[in-house]
Amino acid sequence: MDQIVFETALGYVALAERNRALLALTFGHATERAASRALALRLKGLEFPAGDSAATGYQPEELIDRLQEFARGEPSDFSDLAVETPGATSFQRRVIDACRAIPWGETLSYGELARRVGRSGAARAVGSVMSANRVPLVVPCHRVVAASGGLGGYSAPQGLAMKRRLLDAEQRTTALC
Repeated sequence: MDQIVFETALGYVALAERNRALLALTFGHATERAASRALALRLKGLEFPAGDSAATGYQPEELIDRLQEFARGEPSDFSDLAVETPGATSFQRRVIDACRAIPWGETLSYGELARRVGRSGAARAVGSVMSANRVPLVVPCHRVVAASGGLGGYSAPQGLAMKRRLLDAEQRTTALC
């Protein structure tokens, strides 16, 4: 497993990958050390399946560049990156995949995301999957909001202020297109 820490416009980012598949990512930290600690917590207790994960062919430098662009508010798509989800249930994997399909600048409610994975009425379960998201930005859980129009929750550093910042940046960019 490789770990990388670097600075972006959103603060320090730390990520862990195995065979070019993302295991965990954390962002928005004030220091390199804080990002490393948050990554260690995110990885704690994970058990990895035997054998190799699927390789995606991206180079770490390419991923860093793409995350830097995202942090600057430039439209970014991470749908081609492999994400390892050890221990995830079938439902959790479907929610993660459906979340990854939400385009830049758009949002879905927790309830709508539940409907898209065939579990109408499971908005709270979707919220639980989002709150446990180990790879935010790549799995853009900030694009999932409350049905009332509120932001819902966000577990990244700076919480809802960061979620609002990400959504505002995407809206500004989308309006320019």
